[in-house]
Amino acid sequence: MFRRAFVRKRLATYNVVVATTLMLFSSLCIAASSQVLDEFSAMYKQEWGVTQPCKNTRLNRKSVCSAVLRSEGNAPFVLQHDTPSKKVAVLIHGLSDSPFFMREIANILYDEGFDVLVPLLPGHGLRDASDDMSDSDLAERWQAHIDDVLNLANSVADTVIVGGFSTGGALAVEHYLDTDTGVDGLMLFSGALALSENAESMSRIWGIKWVAKIIDGNYVTHGPNPYKYPHVAGFAGLELMDIINQVRDQFEQGKQIEVPLFAAHSQADATTPIHGVESVMENSKGPNTFFVIDKSYDLCHADLVVNTPLLHQMKFNANRVDEREPCAIPKANPLFDNMAMMLRVYAQQF
Repeated sequence: MFRRAFVRKRLATYNVVVATTLMLFSSLCIAASSQVLDEFSAMYKQEWGVTQPCKNTRLNRKSVCSAVLRSEGNAPFVLQHDTPSKKVAVLIHGLSDSPFFMREIANILYDEGFDVLVPLLPGHGLRDASDDMSDSDLAERWQAHIDDVLNLANSVADTVIVGGFSTGGALAVEHYLDTDTGVDGLMLFSGALALSENAESMSRIWGIKWVAKIIDGNYVTHGPNPYKYPHVAGFAGLELMDIINQVRDQFEQGKQIEVPLFAAHSQADATTPIHGVESVMENSKGPNTFFVIDKSYDLCHADLVVNTPLLHQMKFNANRVDEREPCAIPKANPLFDNMAMMLRVYAQQF
């Protein structure tokens, strides 16, 4: 009897210790999660002047909302596990679009154990973007914001990978080459490391940015796609060209990529020709993963990161575009699942 009572007392004490430890651990996890979201949100409160609670919330996905945004679907967001991961992925959207287009890629990396930060670049996702899209410091603001987000990621994680779609990919590569620290892997989805021949030739004309601002005029932000501006601002496109040239200059100076690199690109991409990414591969020590979609699929630039569920969520209004225009109507990438499988393999090495 005495021994049983003693054992029960020991077990009761043990259970109290375990429960207390779990509560403390849980509190620390909640505090860590809150810290990331609070600091992430603070960036946008400073940028926009005001934020507000989001109407639509999802388990493990926290967005930063504001009345200045076109909709909550354009908002930057964080995917976090119940226990914060020591691995963080940063995904950057493309020119004229929003974090919406990074949702499915973010879900893949989340499933592979990463917490994911998906920022909103300055000038994007807004109801009124005229001033931002003609700001002479626009490219520098993009770079500064990515620096801030990656600093946040590195403050909470042991492993950080960064990448993005189109312009987001170019910004990721430029950040890596410029800082050379705090990045353990790079990912490019239709990476904008080269533009069409006409666009690149135009960018070399003296005074073209001034002309572009005039042509852009009062920039229109509302169109058939609720998560993307109806067209790319000419001035912003020239700012992207500056980023691309910075990457090229770094390679010419002998810089190389020394972390694992993942790239997915369509051979039919006329907006960002595949030779730009091929050039990056030539300056990468590897290991490299290159998922190339054959030209026969005729996959458009923006459709690479779109699968069927995302296409349904997009609610694109096809009645507001000319269906005969190439790439006017978004379509799902027929090889998205194959690309996702390759991305999972890439992510599992970290």
